Amino acid sequence: QEWGDQYDIIDKHTQSGLELVEKYVKFVKERTEIEQNYAKQLRNLTKKYNPKRGCKEEQECRFSNHQSFLDILNEMNDYAGQRELIAENMMMNICIELTKYLQELKMERKTHLSEAKKAQQSLESTYKQLDSKRFEREWREADKAAQYAEKTDQDINATKADVEKAKQQANMRTHIAEECKNDYAAQLQKYNKEQSQFYFSDMPLIFNKLQDMDERRVRKLAQGYVLFSDTERHVMPIIGKCLEGVNKAGTNVNERNDSIALIEQYKSGFERPGDLDFEDYSQGINRASSDSSLGTLGTPKGPLELLGKNRSKPFWLFSKKSKLSPSPSSLTPLSTPPASSPANGPPSPKFGRDPLSYCLKEINKTVKPRISSFRTLGRMPTVTEDFGHLPPEQRRKRLQQKLDDIGKELQKEVDQSEALEKMKDVYEKNPQMGDPASLSPQINQTAQNMERLRLELSKYEKADAETSLMAVSKCTVVIYLYLLFSICVSPSSPDGTHSEEGTPDPSQAIYAEFDDDFEEEEELVAPIGQCTAMYNFPGASEGTITMQEGEVLSVVEEDKGDGWTRVRRANGNEGYIPTSYVSISLSK
Repeated sequence: QEWGDQYDIIDKHTQSGLELVEKYVKFVKERTEIEQNYAKQLRNLTKKYNPKRGCKEEQECRFSNHQSFLDILNEMNDYAGQRELIAENMMMNICIELTKYLQELKMERKTHLSEAKKAQQSLESTYKQLDSKRFEREWREADKAAQYAEKTDQDINATKADVEKAKQQANMRTHIAEECKNDYAAQLQKYNKEQSQFYFSDMPLIFNKLQDMDERRVRKLAQGYVLFSDTERHVMPIIGKCLEGVNKAGTNVNERNDSIALIEQYKSGFERPGDLDFEDYSQGINRASSDSSLGTLGTPKGPLELLGKNRSKPFWLFSKKSKLSPSPSSLTPLSTPPASSPANGPPSPKFGRDPLSYCLKEINKTVKPRISSFRTLGRMPTVTEDFGHLPPEQRRKRLQQKLDDIGKELQKEVDQSEALEKMKDVYEKNPQMGDPASLSPQINQTAQNMERLRLELSKYEKADAETSLMAVSKCTVVIYLYLLFSICVSPSSPDGTHSEEGTPDPSQAIYAEFDDDFEEEEELVAPIGQCTAMYNFPGASEGTITMQEGEVLSVVEEDKGDGWTRVRRANGNEGYIPTSYVSISLSK
């Protein structure tokens, strides 16, 4: 009974250990599901906030704060991958391994318990063969036969034959009892031997095997416990790098560079508008234009007009109003209304006493509205294929980018065409390798693509050249003003009259004043730096200046976004040169 109790305890204990392994495997499996779901949610989250290709957010990635956010999303995606790796390693190294080991333990435990059961049944069978009652019964019969024989022998009435018979019966019973005694002794000896082996050898051996099995089970389970933490610890360095990447993304944000990038992207190349003229409505509706300044370009049309009154840098000819204004004696004061013509007298000249002011007003009426039409705020420009809707600086950048893209595509087509021609030659020399005619459609298609790209390249190069020509608009406007001035003050005026001062040749006087203004402007404008020519420049266009490689020139005016810089030689000659042809060093 004592052995049976121990057997039951070991049976229950080993079964409980196997159940614990199953429970831990189930626990780890649910942990892997949590990790997988967590990783899946992280990936969906990063995918949700990642910008789609070609969208506005992707275009804004040139700014460091936008790019850093994308870096954080990428790091979180990598972080999700590490969580998936944790789940995968736990499933492989813990769940699958322990499940496989658990099946082996169950088979081993079953074998050991089966051996213990067989040993117990064998001992019980031997015990049943031990017939002690039969030995007791035979000895009683023998004792009874011996007493009967003795009684018969003492009986005087008994015959000799009766006495012999009783003695023979007693001897036979005694012999049978002796045989039963010997059998019982042999069986008892066998049982005691088996019982001793059962308790001292067989069962301890089986219990030791079960103990070893259980200890191995505990050791394996302990290793599974350690793997539970080691699996995650092994990926911690990579997770740490992901978190370091998130931290680095934050430190890489540069607000100053973002502002500069935005400025460079949307820099228009236009100058700031000039001041608005004072509208003196107190002088009447048909008032004359102000005679206080020859630099007035008429009534401005709005705050964003390109050709403002004080456009001193682009139109440097007219930056000194006092030089270009006639003498005070020839001007009508601002507060004095213009003198009206006699009722029946000859008509007065169109530009009265101030021909230069009239010419500038005419230019303002014809040029300014056209230029200001694409400068108006709050109006969406019409997008054109040649980027004509963009300001000059942006248009130049977009055209250059387009030319680069077309050039790359054209180079790809050229390379493909060369490869196809080489393959065709190989096929012609080795017909077994392929049919040369099969390459004709691809060759024709490549040729069409090359022709199309060359046409596009030519078109955009022409648009880029037109944009470059617009960069010399300063000089062109100056020449245009010269021509208008000469027309306005020529002797062949519509009314054939001259100024009231009776100047023989007003055009000569105006030219003289402009020449004086050029000279004084050149003398007064101080250089703002120096530049060194990197290439030769012929200076064939009006307003430009020739330049030799290595020549050092003084910088008078910076590039305003149109690609041209105004420079001066040591002899006083000034003109415009391409900014990309020189290395500029400005004075601080």
